[in-house]
Amino acid sequence: MEFIRSRIETQLMSLTGLSLGQLDLENPKGEPGLFGPDSISWQVHGDFSSMLIGGISALMLQALHPLALAGVWDHSNFRQDMLGRLRRTSQFISGTTFGSRKDAEWLIEKVRTIHLQVVGHAPDGRPYAASDPELLTWVHVAEVSNFLAAHLRYRNPHLSGEDQDRYYSEIALVAERLGAQHVPRSRQEVSDYLARIRPQLLCDERSREVLRLLLNAPAPSPMAKPFGALMMQAAIDLLPEWASALLEQHQSPLQRQIIRAGVKRSAPLLRWAMRNGSVQRAHRRMGLM
Repeated sequence: MEFIRSRIETQLMSLTGLSLGQLDLENPKGEPGLFGPDSISWQVHGDFSSMLIGGISALMLQALHPLALAGVWDHSNFRQDMLGRLRRTSQFISGTTFGSRKDAEWLIEKVRTIHLQVVGHAPDGRPYAASDPELLTWVHVAEVSNFLAAHLRYRNPHLSGEDQDRYYSEIALVAERLGAQHVPRSRQEVSDYLARIRPQLLCDERSREVLRLLLNAPAPSPMAKPFGALMMQAAIDLLPEWASALLEQHQSPLQRQIIRAGVKRSAPLLRWAMRNGSVQRAHRRMGLM
């Protein structure tokens, strides 16, 4: 059993930002970072399965904003290195959530510096800049709304409305440090924001290419390939109906039931295997394990 557990954990870790080896989440001892162990952010971001599903779904949603997508398309190698993109995003999220304040601030400053270099023009001629506060808010909302949706579906459906609002309020700090403005801080504010921005979203050839690349992203091993396919379908299922319609991804009620049942069967195995993830390391730093 130990061999199987270690094998699964090794493959899971290869998908995370921890595999980049740049963060020490176990030190300095007792340092709570930006949020600390009593935060809702630690709860929501601490489950590998739901975060993976939410993260993939967020990438699909983000691909519907032509200016946000243009910046990634023109200045990123994600088409050649999709797993690398996922790892770097994972590193930022885990480091700002679970890392020390020093590590969180280093990651935020690193991303702010990169954003200043990401400028250009979308295919329709409109200028874009990754440092644009409006684009930063869009990327943030697309991420955290999907993280929370996945957490409610696959980890803790009983999280109170008050705590859901608290999550949005807490995690807005990271977006604001990056330069976002007017960041939604509650379920109602997120819902209102998405309703306002929907007229700006569309599915074009680039959006479809991002979706194709995600659905065909390589698995860490042949054994993990069915699990990866399940996560991709779960990410599509997690999208708002209007977003999946734009992406022309249609799942029947029966398909959705099968997908959700599959995730709920596999998630406990992944939680059992993951003993050295970000949240576990952060708990050790705080003397809680």
